Amino acid sequence: MKFLVVDDERDVEMLFRQKLRKEIRSGSIEIEFAFSGNEALDFLRSHRPPEIMYIFSDINMPGMTGLELLDKVKTEFPEIHVSMISAYGDDENYQRAISSGAKGFFTKPIDFDTLKGEMNQALGGEN
Repeated sequence: MKFLVVDDERDVEMLFRQKLRKEIRSGSIEIEFAFSGNEALDFLRSHRPPEIMYIFSDINMPGMTGLELLDKVKTEFPEIHVSMISAYGDDENYQRAISSGAKGFFTKPIDFDTLKGEMNQALGGEN
């Protein structure tokens, strides 16, 4: 299964690759990275049907926010699940994300055990 991580902080790619290296190496998951909401949409639109089945997106990004990206993904690609990531665990962002269709909500620093649980659930309990 292919996942897309969207975050304007480029060091997030190294963190995800390090924390999920066993799953990546085994081939149970593939991860793509986009560094803006627009880059994520361009990637999704260039692969028909979309190869990505799950997106983890930061909320606070310059330009298009993660919540704006969530709305666009849910409109254009309703089959793709989206979870939001925020440095701020505030109730307003959480409520807006969930009411807009986010499957999950993670706060930074990310608890990768919980994130892996979400990924395993998306994979149908595999691994």
